[in-house]
Amino acid sequence: MENYRSLRDLVTPLGALTVVTGANGSGKSNLYRALRLVADAAHNGAIASLAREGGLRSTLWAGPESFGRDVHAGGHPVQGTVRTGPVALRVGFASDDFGYAVDFGLPQDSATAFGLDPEIKREAVWAGPLLRRAATLVDRHRDNVWIRESDGMRPDRPDPVHVFDSVLSEFTDPTRAPELVELRGRIRSWRFYDQFRTDTDAPARQTRVGTRTFALGQDGADLPAALQTIVEVGDAARLTDAVESAFPGSRVDVVDNAGRFELAFHQHGLLRPLSGAELSDGTIRYLLWLAALLTPRPPALLVLNEPETSLHPRLLAPLAGLVADAALRTRS
Repeated sequence: MENYRSLRDLVTPLGALTVVTGANGSGKSNLYRALRLVADAAHNGAIASLAREGGLRSTLWAGPESFGRDVHAGGHPVQGTVRTGPVALRVGFASDDFGYAVDFGLPQDSATAFGLDPEIKREAVWAGPLLRRAATLVDRHRDNVWIRESDGMRPDRPDPVHVFDSVLSEFTDPTRAPELVELRGRIRSWRFYDQFRTDTDAPARQTRVGTRTFALGQDGADLPAALQTIVEVGDAARLTDAVESAFPGSRVDVVDNAGRFELAFHQHGLLRPLSGAELSDGTIRYLLWLAALLTPRPPALLVLNEPETSLHPRLLAPLAGLVADAALRTRS
């Protein structure tokens, strides 16, 4: 990540389980958003994502272009300096087999009304953990794309790629760029969960039509369906144990009312089960994390933003166990 909000230049390793902690304002949320931006590129949604944040100018590095010796000694940077170098936002990742990076820059077309939309200046896909010329599989400069063939890099097609479209979404022919198609599928499997709603009108509390759900939605609206999917094709025993360890003597069922699914939470000491609308904020949030972490189809990357929010301290140990187990399943 380079030049993204408070992240000037950051390369961080991700293991099977990575926990990011720090004080408020230290950049944790920006790290999360930067990862989301990479994922959005695979859905051709990175430009729209940046626009929702106020455009590229609002998401660029907020500090000075360079730091003086007084800053490195513990002083404060001089504010209001003018940038002299090119302005660009860069995000990407690399693994043992593939890597991907994208550079966003300010638009050059002064005639467009979409002045807040950044342009994709450069994209690259490569084999292995390091970007090298010999390992490059796809190289994109603005609206021109080169793809590696047996005899070297060759232009892909005569018609250019729009500066607002990503190669991850534009190239879908597995015979032309099989590595690109595989990489796109892997990135699209990434899942991000950030601050589930638990208010009285939260989607997770509502009755919904149930369909098999292997990936809990961002808003948690398909919570009952996701839990029932775990019961039928996932680890039902682990789900039962996870509820019991957090709420001794309790269990959760999914009631099917003519195809519409509703939660039924059986709690020790109560004569009837509680519906989703009646559950406490902490209970509904814990069930949401259960559905996300016990998915029968673990993603290549699962990112949870502040999962401990609104949970009682006694729920933190069961939640930590679920996260650790999910990390092992994702790695395998």
